[in-house]
Amino acid sequence: MSKKILIVEDDEQLAKVLYRQLDASGFKAVNAYDGETALKLARQKKPDLMILDIGLPGMDGKTVCKIIKKHPETAGIKIIMLTGDRLVGDMEDSFSYGAETYLNKPYDFSLLLEHIEKLLG
Repeated sequence: MSKKILIVEDDEQLAKVLYRQLDASGFKAVNAYDGETALKLARQKKPDLMILDIGLPGMDGKTVCKIIKKHPETAGIKIIMLTGDRLVGDMEDSFSYGAETYLNKPYDFSLLLEHIEKLLG
């Protein structure tokens, strides 16, 4: 059974590219374009991993990460923060809220895939 990945990215083009890359790599991907939808889908779909942007409309990615990791139903979801922001505080916050990995955009898909495979075993 292929692993499920929830892509949370407000840039629709980037989300679609990432979806295609993950699909071609054998993962079952689902897209969300804002924080509220991401929380809803995390509870419904129970993904193995989330690729989560920080700069989302409404609820930001750090808040989503914090909520996911505090809720017993979703706490086991691995989280990779993938963001265009390059602020040290964002990285520190992401890790303190429970993210396993933090990568900057533009991303190298082979590096992202390495992190995914490491986190999912």
